[in-house]
Amino acid sequence: MKPILSILLLFSILSFSQNDYADSDTNPYGLPNPEAPQQIKDYQALIGKCNCKSVSRNPDQTWADPVDMTWEWKYIMNGMAVQDETIKADGKHSGSIRQFIADSSKWYVHYYSSGSPSAKLPTWEGNKSEDGKIVLYRDQKAPNGADGYFRLTFYDISDLGYKWIGAWTDKTEKTVFPTWKIDCKRETKSTSDLEIIKENIKAFSKAYMNGNIDVLVDMYTEDGKIFPNNRQIMSGKTELKSYWALPKDVKILHHKVTPSEIQIENDIAYDYGYYEGKTLTKEKKEVSWHGKYVIIWKKLNGEWKIYLDIWNSVTK
Repeated sequence: MKPILSILLLFSILSFSQNDYADSDTNPYGLPNPEAPQQIKDYQALIGKCNCKSVSRNPDQTWADPVDMTWEWKYIMNGMAVQDETIKADGKHSGSIRQFIADSSKWYVHYYSSGSPSAKLPTWEGNKSEDGKIVLYRDQKAPNGADGYFRLTFYDISDLGYKWIGAWTDKTEKTVFPTWKIDCKRETKSTSDLEIIKENIKAFSKAYMNGNIDVLVDMYTEDGKIFPNNRQIMSGKTELKSYWALPKDVKILHHKVTPSEIQIENDIAYDYGYYEGKTLTKEKKEVSWHGKYVIIWKKLNGEWKIYLDIWNSVTK
């Protein structure tokens, strides 16, 4: 039995490690894998979702009316590559798989589209330039037969969004004819449940350090329960307040909670991780402490409250 258990344990560990940087509730767009080429972060500022206006040329070479679309980016393959997807107002999808190949020192971008499916995906090659632009090329002849490229350029990249332009150029890049332009603005949205829980965690520490015990206790549900180290389970606001109230002349100098994972399922969530702190005793002595915890959250009337709070100390 032991060899089988060892194999199963090894398989579980490997499976977890193979998804450390995949998208999750905590990191909905994934993370760059530190084992990937450093260029994996070339697209860092684009990761996430933007609302965009897309404009392309009509057959008579005039510019068509803008089309609304979203453009979403994330890390895939456990943080070793980048995927993006656009969805236009008419419901058509397109996207790319982007991989940096160290041997050739280039990004390779494979494009696909629901509007024009292809047995062979077109590929662009390129890099991020020193001025912050991402420039990609694909060989393409002009209508008159002249050799050239179809060049894609991301520019004006910032936390607020970015711009993109597709243009035909000759081989010298002195003749440039834009055919497609996209302007993207970072999507603004209401605070997510994940962000609210993270802010609640910070607010708990702040209230504890400031001695605002009423504020701290109000972060629990009416039937909230705590499981202190080496103590009986305590329940309800009265018991919780008696536990958290600080003795006279005692002060919390430092308190920090660091979640390892936060998972949300409808109106229930859990998070676990580590906590640390420092107390100033009546005798003016500083005592440091740390440990591990698990919290179960409930969403009640739109607010995330602590239902179960379990912790115990650990030794270094």
